[in-house]
Amino acid sequence: MSVGSNITTYFNGTWHRGDVPIMNAADHGAWLGTTVFDGARFFAGRAPDLAPHCARVNKSAEALMLTPTVTTEEMIGIVREGLKHYGPDDAVYIRPMYWGIHGDETAIVPRPEETGFAISLEQIPMAPSDAATTLARTRFRRPVLEDNVVNAKAGCLYPNNARMLTEVRARGFGNALVADAMGNVAETATANVFMVKDGEVFTPIANGTFLAGITRARHMKNMAADGIKVHEQVLSFDDFHGADEVFMTGNMSKITPVKAFEDTQYQVGPMARRLREMYWDWAASEPL
Repeated sequence: MSVGSNITTYFNGTWHRGDVPIMNAADHGAWLGTTVFDGARFFAGRAPDLAPHCARVNKSAEALMLTPTVTTEEMIGIVREGLKHYGPDDAVYIRPMYWGIHGDETAIVPRPEETGFAISLEQIPMAPSDAATTLARTRFRRPVLEDNVVNAKAGCLYPNNARMLTEVRARGFGNALVADAMGNVAETATANVFMVKDGEVFTPIANGTFLAGITRARHMKNMAADGIKVHEQVLSFDDFHGADEVFMTGNMSKITPVKAFEDTQYQVGPMARRLREMYWDWAASEPL
């Protein structure tokens, strides 16, 4: 099932137009969930931070005991070839993927001799500059490394995200503000989260219960270069209720302001607007 339109698929060494079938019914990934992916973006004729996204999907594969078969440099070249099917004004979601094919004698552990690989390019518009959302608490939490593969961008983690979203949407909210195993704020159901207090920016410390995202890191570098103080620390839900401004960062939309957390209302504030401007300026400076 596709989210966007105008799909182009790289599989078995060549590009195909359309949403091409890539997985067999008996593949390890199909019935035991050994799938990983990453997501980059192409917009305004640029693919910012493409290299770290391609590198991360290989690390995610290794975390699921899969053997990566395409180097970061090779993957970048394949993606850039595929992007020739799109125009400079198109916004494209770039999704490299690995999955297990064979299992060991128990069928549980993926065998290393063959790994499935594909890249899906899917035309999905960037969110409008005035897009915003609301947050609510959820009873579901982020796992820890001892009970799940939180060091990978793995498909098997996403049903938990879906539970979070379904729960808060039933109450009329757009996304969930999620706790880690200790009860502190980790991130949202779909993206990393920041808050602003007295002109300074705070974000949950990367404690291994969530992926500290590539877009998160890019915003933090941009803020540091602009002289904005950014703190990574343990944050509570009360901290977010007391914030002046809250926003999410992630690859799909880059930055999304938050209008409310439960019954706490926020302004769509100057920090989020400034960071969006800085990100777009930085992206425009990146090589084609």
